[in-house]
Amino acid sequence: MKRLIPLVFGLGISATAALAIPPLREVTQVREGLITAGMAIELGDNCDDVSVRLIRGLNYLSSLKSQARDLGYSDDQIESYVDDRAEKARLEEIARARLAELGVVAGQGETYCTVAKAQISQDTAVGRLLR
Repeated sequence: MKRLIPLVFGLGISATAALAIPPLREVTQVREGLITAGMAIELGDNCDDVSVRLIRGLNYLSSLKSQARDLGYSDDQIESYVDDRAEKARLEEIARARLAELGVVAGQGETYCTVAKAQISQDTAVGRLLR
């Protein structure tokens, strides 16, 4: 019986810790990583002079998933977050607003190219996902 008490107590702590994790949308490194990826995709889609580095992008997204797992999120929780249409729209809006702050003007392709090339030359997280 004495051996079971620490085991049960340990399981109780693990369950409590699992319940205490915040929603994934509140995890800065995951949220910011998705915004960064979204910015790169938006630039790549709107500037013919650059493209998204697909393998690097997939590795980047995989690393975000690994970070979420390391923080205690299950694959189901991660997939649910990624598939949430409202959250996707919210993150896309943030990405577009940040691009606008950098000088992108919707519908003006040259502004996407200017920002994309600046991101590449400055070796930013967004720029590293582009070529």
